[in-house]
Amino acid sequence: MSSRLNGVCIMLKRRIFFMLPLILFSACWDGAAYAACSRKIQAPMAQTGLSVIGSGTVIDGIYPEILEGMAGKDGCQFEMRIVPRARMELLFETGQSDLLIPAIRTSRRDEFGIFVPLVYTRATLISINPNRPPITSLQELLEQKQLKLAVVRGYDYGDAYQQLLQDMQKAGRLIVESDPVSVARMMRAGVADITLMAPYIFTGAVQIDKRVDDILDKLRYEPVNEIGWGDSGVYLSKKSLTPEDRATLQSLFENAAKSGMVWKGFQRYYKTEVLKEGSRPR
Repeated sequence: MSSRLNGVCIMLKRRIFFMLPLILFSACWDGAAYAACSRKIQAPMAQTGLSVIGSGTVIDGIYPEILEGMAGKDGCQFEMRIVPRARMELLFETGQSDLLIPAIRTSRRDEFGIFVPLVYTRATLISINPNRPPITSLQELLEQKQLKLAVVRGYDYGDAYQQLLQDMQKAGRLIVESDPVSVARMMRAGVADITLMAPYIFTGAVQIDKRVDDILDKLRYEPVNEIGWGDSGVYLSKKSLTPEDRATLQSLFENAAKSGMVWKGFQRYYKTEVLKEGSRPR
């Protein structure tokens, strides 16, 4: 209960500083770009660091607040709810949701949606062992056979990432969890040694959960050669959205990225040292 209350307090404090510029930004969009969608847009989300925070019926964070800024008398309305990441992916692939947000661009996801980039990001290795020799590639990780990797089910950082998961699974060194906090708990308990995900996601999840926040200052970030900077943003469904609604949403999200509003949200929620490891503005 204490960790949930702490998370809610953080959400409320950040909302005060975030929502005023977001509302002003929304009011400045031109009428053509802010045309109403034909229906309420289905946007199930998974808890993702401080980008998407869920506590009971409260949904907050960078991206929920951006969607709220797009809603209004003449704008698009969004139906948001918290679901596990793997279910979020399945709902999108089967046309039961309209948005996949936030999402890394991958060739598989391109089959189901139109991608709108919002920020640059990259996954890095993350661990809490300062004395281990540095790792600069996924091949080096495979060669260090004593290390076990923990990941979140449904996360996807491209082909090299998927190949690593297959190799670690065959070697009996892969642990798959439902969310970043569960991964952090495995690492804190010594069951897993390392994870691979965007630093802002992992750090955001750790800092608002009392069960694992004591590892925050011990985290070690290591970029790997096979996974470079890529696009992170939102996918608009090819199956469930009409061409008109898809065009409206694409315009809204493109404006959000061009205005710098998305990156300002990241800066309000995350410390500079966390962002520099795995996030950049467009």
